[in-house]
Amino acid sequence: MKWICAFIYQKLLGWKVVGQFPELRQYVVIVAPHTSWHDFYMGILIRKMLAVKVNFVAKKELFIFPFGWLFRALGGFPIDRTEGQNTVSNSVALFHQFPTFKLAIAPEGTRKKVERWKTGFYHIAKMAKVPIVMVSFDYGRKEHCISEPFYPTNDETADFVQLHRFFEKATGKIPENF
Repeated sequence: MKWICAFIYQKLLGWKVVGQFPELRQYVVIVAPHTSWHDFYMGILIRKMLAVKVNFVAKKELFIFPFGWLFRALGGFPIDRTEGQNTVSNSVALFHQFPTFKLAIAPEGTRKKVERWKTGFYHIAKMAKVPIVMVSFDYGRKEHCISEPFYPTNDETADFVQLHRFFEKATGKIPENF
């Protein structure tokens, strides 16, 4: 399966990966810009090609018939995003439940244009005491860039400046949504 995904990703689609996932047991992966449904299968291809198991959370509505079984098989966990459900704590619990766990989250929280990122991924990383690995989806260059692990500090404002800087030159599939 690995070579099939590499063939599709590199030869048929013409993409390349810059960097590599760290050899750590746990971390939060943030992927941006998240502007299109195409990001999902691109993420699956990268995961398989690099042989790295990365799970994801998605709105619970995606986990119903007929595709719920598929999202679970691909490593998805349904999350109830209604107010008061404490999604950060529920996500942190996954890190405590699984000794080897990598969780992918789109910081925008949607494929639509947003004025600012949601901060849940940041608080998940801090509460779980794990680093953040950034992955840019740059459709302009046909590159996925993977950062070194970023360890959140006690200065959230400075941390977000650094996190945003990693993605500033990336072009999403639908550029106007980022």
